[in-house]
Order: sequence, then structure tokens, then C-alpha cells
Amino acid sequence: MPTALITGASRGLGLALARSLAGGGWRLVIDARGSEDLYRAAEELRELTDVAAYPGDVADGWHLDGLVDAAGDRIDLLVNNASVLGPSPQPPLADYPIAALAHVYAVNVLAPLALAQRALPRMPEGATILNVTSDAAVEPYEGWGGYGSAKAALEQLTAILAAENPRLRVYAVDPGDMRTRMHQEAFPGEDISDRPPAEDSVPGLLTLIEGGRPSGRYAAKDVERVAA
Repeated sequence: MPTALITGASRGLGLALARSLAGGGWRLVIDARGSEDLYRAAEELRELTDVAAYPGDVADGWHLDGLVDAAGDRIDLLVNNASVLGPSPQPPLADYPIAALAHVYAVNVLAPLALAQRALPRMPEGATILNVTSDAAVEPYEGWGGYGSAKAALEQLTAILAAENPRLRVYAVDPGDMRTRMHQEAFPGEDISDRPPAEDSVPGLLTLIEGGRPSGRYAAKDVERVAA
């Protein structure tokens, strides 16, 4: 039974992907900051597969150590999905609090690398690292300087990890617009009900995880379209 380690899996895209992998016979190690939502998700997923759930903050090294130890000697898939938006409404860069920006980078950039460093010795040839990114990494949206620049850094980090680890498949994946809590936080007071649910982005992610596409940056909707 292959093992997948997924961060930020108590709701949204992380939980949607975990559900699909559980149904496909994967063993899961999942985390989230909120223990109540995480344990509720784990209880649901255990109806399908073996699940280890560890609440905590990916910015804490001791928490990352625990996740990797829970996965055991072999990690076939690492999904760095946990992320933070930063201040909401999002301020322009001229007014962005540096301490807040440092936290955004700690969670969105440094934590995925720190977890990958711990997981790499346990990842066999052909294993997969999937880092969830955003179109804000490549488009200069006004007001998205903190989150967008962090995701841009994550994408470059992903590309270099791929170059340095040709035995693995290393992806940066833009899931597209989704109707999630974080997306709502980015647009306080606005109606985002027209955005698709996170489940709509999962087929593209599964195509990458289960297929043999080369390492690189992908948009989930484009992967799904090509697969069809």
C-alpha cells in the first residue's frame, strides 16, 4: 500500500485529494492546524484506508519530524498543500507588515522545503512531490504581493528540487480558483459562490500523481483537459 503525506488536509483541496487517494488504496498521513476538523476528516477517511492524523503547524520543525516518522520508512507521495494567505484584506507591498510577510514565507515557502528535506531520504525512485501553488505566482495581481511572491518562490524552489532530484517527479500545481475558506478570506464580504468546489481540481492532480508526466509546473485544469 503506497503512503501519501498531505499537509492542510482537514478541508478544501487537501481533504478532497485525500478522499480520492483513500478510495484508491493509499495509506494517508495528514495534518492541519485545527485538531477538531482534522480528526473529523480522519474519522471519515478511516472508513476507506489507514490514516494517521497529526494536528500542528508546518512552520514547527518538531511537527514536521512527527509527520515523517508517522509515514514510516517509505513515502511515495508528498503533497505540500498547507498555506496561509496573510493579512486580509491584503495590503499593498508598500504597507505590508514585514513580520506578517515573514510568517507567510515561513509557511508557504520554508515549510514545504523543510518537509521535503525530511521526506527525501524515504522517497523511492519514481516517488512524487506535489507543491500546491497559484496563478498569483506568475500574475502581478494588485494586493497579492505577499502571497503571490511566496508562491513564486515556492515554484522556483520546486523547479530546482526537480533538477536536483531527477529520480523523482516534482510538480508545482496551480489548482485554479476554488470555493474554499482561504479564497473567501482573500475577498472578505464578497460572494464567491460562483467559484468551483475544490473537488473539481482533483482530477488534474490525480493525473499527475498516477501518470508519468515529467517534473514541472502544471495547471490542474490543463492536465485534466489533456488527460481527457
